Amino acid sequence: MFNADKPSLEELPSSAQLLRSTVLAAVSAVLILVTVVLPAEYGIDPTGAGRVLGLTEMGEIKQQLEEEAEQDRQLHGQSSSNLLDAVFGALVGTAHAQDAWRDTVTFTLDPGAYIEIKMVMQEGDQAQYFWVAEGGRINFDLHAHGGGKSVTYEKGRGATGGEGGILAPFAGEHGWFWRNRDKSEITVTLQLKGDYSEIVRSE
Repeated sequence: MFNADKPSLEELPSSAQLLRSTVLAAVSAVLILVTVVLPAEYGIDPTGAGRVLGLTEMGEIKQQLEEEAEQDRQLHGQSSSNLLDAVFGALVGTAHAQDAWRDTVTFTLDPGAYIEIKMVMQEGDQAQYFWVAEGGRINFDLHAHGGGKSVTYEKGRGATGGEGGILAPFAGEHGWFWRNRDKSEITVTLQLKGDYSEIVRSE
């Protein structure tokens, strides 16, 4: 084993150098906060750099989705927790096998209109879905509530379709809140199969 040579006092950084490094680190942290974190998370862009980098739009999307989720929570009188890790059970098999789907739901939303489509499921039930939007892009919030519990599975803005699976962590209504933020009518076709007792629709 070799012993490392002890550094001399001349080799150690001076107090001025340490102070300069600390100040540089603090300035860098502030710059990152102002140019990256604030635009990307909250849509706040005091320098304009976030808009150039495309981060401000990301933050605005997040804020809009939070507002729509809050409207949905107020609609149900419940608070939803963002448990993204309790989301997907089984992925959809084949989206093109029409006879494999148990139910197909189609609806058309005018600009600014919204709708909820929910599956009534028991704890441990699994369901698969495939949906496509025609005529424009749509915002959605895939979530569930029941028995005083709630969970957010996925959110999207400006989407044209989606597919996947849901593994119900508790008994209740599991499904979508859709809102048309586009300037034209949008028609959504939703296909479902799996373990659910009924489909609940509210507008």
